[in-house]
Amino acid sequence: MDTRKITFEGHSGHTLNARLDLPDGPIRAAALFAHCFTCSKDIPAARRIAGRLAAQGIAVLRFDFTGLGHSEGEFENTNFTSNVEDLRLAADYLRENVATPQLLIGHSLGGSAVIKAAPQIDGVRAVVTIGAPADPGHVSKNFAEQLDVIREHGEAQVDLAGRPFTIRRQFLDDITEARLDEAMKQLHAALLVLHSPQDTIVGIRNAAEIFQGAMHPKSFITLDDADHLMTRSEDADYAADVIGAWSTRYIQLADEAPPAGAPEGVTRVSEVSPTGFRQDINVSGKHMLTADEPVKLGGTDRGPSPYQLVAAGLGACTSMTIRMFARRKNIPLEHVYTDVTHDKEHRSDCEHCGEKGARLDVFHRRIHLAGELSAEDRQRLLEIADKCPVHRTLESEIVVETVLTDGRD
Repeated sequence: MDTRKITFEGHSGHTLNARLDLPDGPIRAAALFAHCFTCSKDIPAARRIAGRLAAQGIAVLRFDFTGLGHSEGEFENTNFTSNVEDLRLAADYLRENVATPQLLIGHSLGGSAVIKAAPQIDGVRAVVTIGAPADPGHVSKNFAEQLDVIREHGEAQVDLAGRPFTIRRQFLDDITEARLDEAMKQLHAALLVLHSPQDTIVGIRNAAEIFQGAMHPKSFITLDDADHLMTRSEDADYAADVIGAWSTRYIQLADEAPPAGAPEGVTRVSEVSPTGFRQDINVSGKHMLTADEPVKLGGTDRGPSPYQLVAAGLGACTSMTIRMFARRKNIPLEHVYTDVTHDKEHRSDCEHCGEKGARLDVFHRRIHLAGELSAEDRQRLLEIADKCPVHRTLESEIVVETVLTDGRD
């Protein structure tokens, strides 16, 4: 994805630092991500989720709240209400410069903030919370030992995740008064609650309270044994995949017109990370797939290999062609499936394969037919399998035209 550094003005007039993650192709929708309490926009989970959505054509804005990360301002002068206002202003920036944000995603206290902000942002169609507290006041447990000091002296310095922060009485007063009940009733958007039963920072009962307090449509998915920050890449990837799949049911993705000469549209393949081989595959803006390599070849085995995808195309085309022929000829075929394997064999093993000594790509097909089929029926279906368009393409002369593009062309 194309990540751009941008800034916009926050609730107090200070400049907020943000990253706008753009898809490699056309922008089909926009989303806004709110990070966890005292975190920043650059936590790994935020990057992975933004990358997955960008692969689907969704631009994602993630920013540092006032006084955090690279944003200006003083953290001690902020509170939950100011975070909600920063979110509203971030949504305004997206609307004016990219597209109206239809999807809001919030992690931890950011999840509470997106619930509170959603009714104030026109055009929101889906909201996702990750490990979010049902009561913003829950965050005070992070500095419970200093509560009396804060109330008596007006402020205290607390240690949060190894970093010092100043917490003032106004912050406590604000989160004590903050409530999500009305916001959840006025959400007017689909809600997805993601939470780990093993979350020791924000307990799982918070997910139950949010889920019970929200109106339908709403969904809950467990993150199993993920920690609160989803520090394991597999947990963040899983959450990203779930959000990507779930959100497309509710948000409106702009159609991606096929270019001239490409009736089936564009199959866009974007690498997930420069350190591995995993690829996000977007097919005509409608279907999402993943490709990877086995671990022994340096991949993470999160998806089929390129050759396995080719085998899948051959197998799918074979079964489709057989079904189409059986339907047309009223052959009593009850079920068909095709096993495809790929290997490289020496050309010396092939009588009609040209240059000797070289290796030949061979796809082996095993076609399974079920039903009250005569020997003649089975032979006719076997013969029609060889007329599968992908089969014919693979056995014909193929031309691959390649050009380099500049920038985002």
